[in-house]
Amino acid sequence: MPVDPADDLNADVDEGIERVLCVTAHPDDVDFGVAGTVAGWTQSGIEVAYCIVTNGDAGGFDPAVPRSDIAGIRQAEQRAAAKVVGVDDVTFLGYPDGLVELSLNLRRDIAREIRRFRPDRVVAQSPQRNWQRIGVSHPDHMATGEATLCAVYPDARNPFTFPELIAEGLAEWTVREVWVSGTESPNRWVDITDTFDRKLAALREHASQLPNPEQLEDMLRGWLTLNATAGGLPSGRLAEAFRVMPTV
Repeated sequence: MPVDPADDLNADVDEGIERVLCVTAHPDDVDFGVAGTVAGWTQSGIEVAYCIVTNGDAGGFDPAVPRSDIAGIRQAEQRAAAKVVGVDDVTFLGYPDGLVELSLNLRRDIAREIRRFRPDRVVAQSPQRNWQRIGVSHPDHMATGEATLCAVYPDARNPFTFPELIAEGLAEWTVREVWVSGTESPNRWVDITDTFDRKLAALREHASQLPNPEQLEDMLRGWLTLNATAGGLPSGRLAEAFRVMPTV
């Protein structure tokens, strides 16, 4: 049953949550989608880690920057952005940007991070195309989202899937719930009005991706206001939206 937004505003949805793993395709995806919520989590004492599938090597906008430099630049930007919202644990899987496909290797590599970090909650990108906002439906996003859900169930929890992970000393782990971002059908809205400045600061660290940085704040406020309105939050509030699914 969908969560009623009015009920959700007062619910302690983080009770018992100690660790959250966010899995995204590119550097900056996590900051566009969830950085305000992450800032609230870390502020409350929840430990958060990032797993970034690519190095963002197909990104950037300045032709004067050598393409060979982009991956390193974007890794550094993501690590700096993570620190802004209280995250120190950032892993890059190194898949080629723009060419991510749902594969057993990707499922295994994400399952490895789940077993290593042992999160109570995983944040994933939507595996389904969003017909309202094409920007969130990059093929890398959808492939990463589907691989993440497969890694949550059944891969990470089944000791007989990817036995090489057991050989690495990584025992099976069951994630309690998944929060999906970028979906057309959210059922939870997180008020990030008080952490918006940290979200904005995190995104400003991705300078290689911002040809018009002066437009960033207004763009974000527009998106987040629409989310807040859809979630039934009071006028003037800003929200990030998720589809929450229990996985136990």
